[in-house]
Amino acid sequence: MKFRISKNGLADILSKVQGITGRKSNFAITECIMLDVSLNGIKITATDHETGFEGYCDAEVENEGVLALNSRKLFEIVKEFPSNDISFEKTENDWVEIRDNKVQYHLVGMNPDEFPKLPDIELEKGIEVESDRFKRMIERSIAIGGPGDEKRAHINGVYLELRKDLQTPLVRMVSTDGTRLAKTDMAVENIESEINESSVLVPKKGIGEVLKFLDSGARVKIGIKESYFIVEKEHEKIIIRLLEGKFPNYEDIINRQDGIIDIELEKEPFMKMLVRMAIMCNENYRAAIFRFEGNELIIHSTNPELGESKEDIEIKYGGKPLELAFNPKYMIDALNAIDDSKVILNLVDEEKPCIVSGKDDKNYLNVIMPMRI
Repeated sequence: MKFRISKNGLADILSKVQGITGRKSNFAITECIMLDVSLNGIKITATDHETGFEGYCDAEVENEGVLALNSRKLFEIVKEFPSNDISFEKTENDWVEIRDNKVQYHLVGMNPDEFPKLPDIELEKGIEVESDRFKRMIERSIAIGGPGDEKRAHINGVYLELRKDLQTPLVRMVSTDGTRLAKTDMAVENIESEINESSVLVPKKGIGEVLKFLDSGARVKIGIKESYFIVEKEHEKIIIRLLEGKFPNYEDIINRQDGIIDIELEKEPFMKMLVRMAIMCNENYRAAIFRFEGNELIIHSTNPELGESKEDIEIKYGGKPLELAFNPKYMIDALNAIDDSKVILNLVDEEKPCIVSGKDDKNYLNVIMPMRI
């Protein structure tokens, strides 16, 4: 097997799969990428058994064949290679020679027959979306993570809904870590799916890899088929195995009717205030006290290990004094996901969660549970 390939084209694909091939695994073969070389070009495949990537790259092919090479080392070689064109030639025992006129590497390969096969899925029906909007949607959803040893599917996954029942069809993502929840919507022209399920759980780790795949200003096709969430664009495809499990009924939390208090704040001053209050928080003392009283919000952070801080900001509030405890870092995360210059804190009482949203953009909201004072 022998071929010549552009450094930039190969490096671009290799950069996208490092998160997949870099995961700890009992199978060394999943640390590799597979290069299936034919006269039509090269198909490059990566998988960690949960998330699979398939891409195509042009090359000058002299002899066809298949290679399985360590993804990280190959990426490092290609990224630092001095020439724009790189020659590959397979030698004995799955080794490969990588070279130009001056530089030469001999890299150990693995048996490509051991490489896991990706499911043969083509997304004939799907939803076309703008990459930039879809990227922002994913960023907002996976900002709420979970403990590394978490076993519950609804914590490890993003709840993806295809809402055909609304006047304007939309794709919705909801995520939670048990103490907060984020919901983000994206209106679409139409929704077609090749299975009957309108809601599924997509692993956060897998959908996070999609971010590397989205080019600004482009469009991609997304959909659900069999037991996979699929993202496709020209010459590249990501396939993510769905999680099994149920997501909590989040609509009971966000659909409020009685006793609602809306407080409007300028995002940037409020954000800076929260950052200052978070200085006194650590793993043992995470809470700050938020007191709403007399057109004033006073935030007080106390940490016996470090000290205390207190700051106030003017608001429009005519209700009875209300005091709640929140993790200010959670509030900061919520504000970072809001693109409006003004935000709304939606409150009910000391026990109900706070809903944080933009004043104008109603496609995103963040729910934060109060802590015990």
